[in-house]
Amino acid sequence: MAVVTKFVVVRKGEEKMTFANKKEADAYDKMLDMADAFSEWLLKSDLQLDDAVAENIALYLAEQKDAVQHILRTSKLPEAESIEQPVAETEEPAEPIDAEEATSSKKARSVKAA
Repeated sequence: MAVVTKFVVVRKGEEKMTFANKKEADAYDKMLDMADAFSEWLLKSDLQLDDAVAENIALYLAEQKDAVQHILRTSKLPEAESIEQPVAETEEPAEPIDAEEATSSKKARSVKAA
């Protein structure tokens, strides 16, 4: 029997996405934090947006943060091939974990106590 570790991103009690490694889960969680900030910012603006539209725009801006940063720095659109595609939400892990690979890739490290 194999033991598989899954990292689940949960927001407001709802499972958003499952990942095979912590790095991807943390990145997705950070993107959701950014989307929350964008959404709050958009709703506080003078724009007449309902909650759903503001949330969709905020999520898109967060998913496309590299393109947004490029536009803010250069006032130009990034080249088409450099624009990142949005992350698709699924309940499946982003990368399947092989049990043998998981045990062989872990390395022990010592931590110095203060």
